[in-house]
Amino acid sequence: MDHFLYRDGVLHAEDVPLSEIARAVGTPFYCYSTATLTRHFRLFDEALDGMDHLVCYAMKAASNQAILRTLAGLGAGMDVVSGGEYMRARAAGVPGERIVFSGVGKTRDEMRLALEGGIRQFNVESEPEMRALSEVAVRLGVVVPITVRVNPDVDAKTHAKIATGKSENKFGIPISRARAVYAEAAALPGLEVIGIDVHIGSQLTELEPFRQAYRKVADLTEQLRAEGHDIRRLDLGGGLGIPYTRSNEAPPLPTEYGALIRETLGHLGCEIEIEPGRLVAGNAGILVSEVIYVKEGEGRDFLILDAAMNDLIRPAMYDAHHDIVPVVEPAPGVEQTAYDVVGPVCESGDTFAKGRMMPPLAEGDLVAFRSAGAYGAVMSSEYNTRPLIPEVLVHGRDFAVIRARPTFDEMINRDTIPEWL
Repeated sequence: MDHFLYRDGVLHAEDVPLSEIARAVGTPFYCYSTATLTRHFRLFDEALDGMDHLVCYAMKAASNQAILRTLAGLGAGMDVVSGGEYMRARAAGVPGERIVFSGVGKTRDEMRLALEGGIRQFNVESEPEMRALSEVAVRLGVVVPITVRVNPDVDAKTHAKIATGKSENKFGIPISRARAVYAEAAALPGLEVIGIDVHIGSQLTELEPFRQAYRKVADLTEQLRAEGHDIRRLDLGGGLGIPYTRSNEAPPLPTEYGALIRETLGHLGCEIEIEPGRLVAGNAGILVSEVIYVKEGEGRDFLILDAAMNDLIRPAMYDAHHDIVPVVEPAPGVEQTAYDVVGPVCESGDTFAKGRMMPPLAEGDLVAFRSAGAYGAVMSSEYNTRPLIPEVLVHGRDFAVIRARPTFDEMINRDTIPEWL
């Protein structure tokens, strides 16, 4: 469920017509719904009610500080994967003790940054990282809580580029080597082993891969406890998918996911951490664009928009589907037209959809890409010297620009010309 609905023939974000925002900020722009962010976070939090837990939002999905502050105000922790994300979370007011640091390539500088600023735990992904973290912690005179990310070799049945839990993926330590790695971690100074971390992928649409992975984590927990490790926290990652089309069967609900966690891990008495990102932010955001031209081609019509692949790269990168709907509600029973929906970037890959059936559209019409809140703005670029587009947050009848569109002068003036030129 989201809060982007037609009212009086116009698509609204909560109580604000999208056409009103378009007039105020121009197109294209991203728009987020506070009510949807709130609802989706609370679904996860309530799914684990009665268990000792923390929901750490995976901020790589959408990391604007206004979004982070909204979720932090609801009690969310943050899952970060870079020093920049750590600093962004702190700038949004998130205390260090509610931040988990994940990622396969943490540098010593990033480790020092988080240790000096405060951190809940590091999710360690390799022996070399573990040794480096020990060195940095000893140098700073601190002891850092860690989990070790194990790779359970489970097929998440998702897109190959977002699968992270198979043996050929770069993430984590093979679960077959986990006991030896934990023994080394326990012997290193500056580290306190507190738990296990696992994350098998993103956009999972069924629960069985989670069940397989969590059963392996449960067995490993008991083995490690028998060897003297105080395993008291389980970081289960994220990955629960969202419905990108209105017609497809919906992925499992957070309540079903929570029930699975109780079934497979509840008997261990561990604190549970989960790190949802896509399901919190995905359907809480849309991308609004204007039709520049409708072009007739050989056997097909092209809908040329002012948004491009640099604004929303998921279709080009993952062949991802986004429902695209007119901002002005079409009349009931209107005849549909097949369009190739494209942007203005000089790449054939700048194509959002091929042969998409839509109501007839004309130059100047507005369209909205649904389910664009996750991995939209955060993955955008200034390719073709196109400005990063505004982000707007809606709260009831109010809206605010939470990232402004830079001017061409601001973009160009970031370059520095060497004196010999």
